[in-house]
Amino acid sequence: MIRVLIADDHKLVRDGLKGILGAANGIEVAAEAASGDEALALVRAQAFDIALLDLSMPGLAGIDLIKRLRLERPKLRILVLSMHGEQQYAARALKAGASGYLTKDTAAEQLVSALRKVAAGGVAISEATAASLLASAHGVDVPPHSLLSDREFEVFRLLASGRTPTEIAEQLHLSVKTVSTHKARVQQKLGLSSTAGLVRYALEHDLV
Repeated sequence: MIRVLIADDHKLVRDGLKGILGAANGIEVAAEAASGDEALALVRAQAFDIALLDLSMPGLAGIDLIKRLRLERPKLRILVLSMHGEQQYAARALKAGASGYLTKDTAAEQLVSALRKVAAGGVAISEATAASLLASAHGVDVPPHSLLSDREFEVFRLLASGRTPTEIAEQLHLSVKTVSTHKARVQQKLGLSSTAGLVRYALEHDLV
């Protein structure tokens, strides 16, 4: 039996996933979380085979959450199910320790198949994502945001989502000064001079 933790801040999404996975043989939805902090607490308290994880949740989230979950439970397999395009986030998620990356428009049977593949030790990504990652590895059409560090990318994503430096500092457990430093580095690497420019860039590249 594959024990799954579902982590998503939308109850409707969690209920839908429970329905899909509950109808599949050999898969048990053992727990659900509505935030990254709740997911981390559950992983610390219980044993799961797979965490089915959204990247955008309140509190601890994104790449940081993947790294923390892997640190707490090195054998835990993580399958990301996100609204964000695969090409923009998959490489970072896989590098952080995820075993697969799917978007939320994935068909139910594809999700179940990917979950089984990840549980068996495989990696689940689409052919388009695999091609994109291969191209990036060879330096083909690498977008400027791919040069950001994981922390810079997370700060960039939150700024583009409308969060203030103070809110970001609180969520990522950083000082406001550190967030401002990351923001400055992001703007320098992307060649942008304002928060409005960051927002436009993020929208153009489907990052928010």
